[in-house]
Amino acid sequence: MNFINKAQIEAETNNIRIEENKKNKVNFIMIFLLILPIAIFIISIMFGRYAISFEQFMQIASAKITGNSIDISSNVETVLFKVRLPRIFAAMLIGAALSMAGATYQGMFKNPMVSPDILGASAGAGCGAAVGILMSFSSVGIQIISFIFGLLAVALSYFISKVISRGSNAVLVLVLTGMVVSTMFHSLISLSKYVADPYSKLPEITFWLMGGLSTISGQDVRMLLVPFLLGSVPLILIRWKINALSFGEEEAMALGIDTSKIRLLIVVCSTLMTAVCVSVSGMIGWVGLIIPHLARMLVGPNFKVLLPASCLIGCSYLLLVDDVARSLFSVEIPLGILTSLIGAPFFIYLLLKGKKGWA
Repeated sequence: MNFINKAQIEAETNNIRIEENKKNKVNFIMIFLLILPIAIFIISIMFGRYAISFEQFMQIASAKITGNSIDISSNVETVLFKVRLPRIFAAMLIGAALSMAGATYQGMFKNPMVSPDILGASAGAGCGAAVGILMSFSSVGIQIISFIFGLLAVALSYFISKVISRGSNAVLVLVLTGMVVSTMFHSLISLSKYVADPYSKLPEITFWLMGGLSTISGQDVRMLLVPFLLGSVPLILIRWKINALSFGEEEAMALGIDTSKIRLLIVVCSTLMTAVCVSVSGMIGWVGLIIPHLARMLVGPNFKVLLPASCLIGCSYLLLVDDVARSLFSVEIPLGILTSLIGAPFFIYLLLKGKKGWA
């Protein structure tokens, strides 16, 4: 009897030690992920066709804070505050938003192949931008109508699925409806390109659909910030409920969670972030698909750490890719092309090596 008790104590001690080691490992990874975007941020400031040293950046920043004057070229200050910093902040916000939206959708649908545009947000926003370009709207008008169309597409998917499902197989019907709505809006994009002027409107639509941050301004960053906060903060606050939802509908309901309300909140928050990202930057694919996989492999499936990890990895990743896009060749590469070129083979690698991280 004593021998059995001793064996049980040793087994429990080993389990506690293993759990502590896992917790320490996750804490170390999270600290690294917190430092990573800061390091890439500093590199991104100095990186580009117009070189800006770290000393110059610190001098300009301290002068702005203290109100002192400094003997630095006005060109450096213009490049830093009008071009580079808005672009850096936009890349970080968009990468974080798409990654968080992808992670929450994958948890809600219990499917590792789900991405933020599963319900038609990207297709709707792209259609709205194409319509705005055809109607010769200003850049702000194009962003607004793109954002509205993105929200409209997801609203269509959600409400049509509610009518069709009538409470049964709600998640499956929502995915299928999202696919249908996405196809419809992609068809409208193709129609817009077909009727567009081939010498002016068509190239503009095509370039916008490729995705990029070459025209980002401080106003665009401010437009991104509010929807990002409105979408990300509620998801962070309910991440334990997303954990329960990822185990299944019945398990979540047994814990007293109103699954319909939580699902609606997830759809609204993720759509808000996805639509505003697409409206500002165009279609940037693969970020919301591969980054949650990478985060899950590093910190596990617990949304308590998975969601912050996806946010940090996403903002670092897209900022790094944007640095390559604007510096690799003399002509800037559209960001959507680069994310696809990087994302597709990397996703194949994750499929081959990371199956244990899916659970």
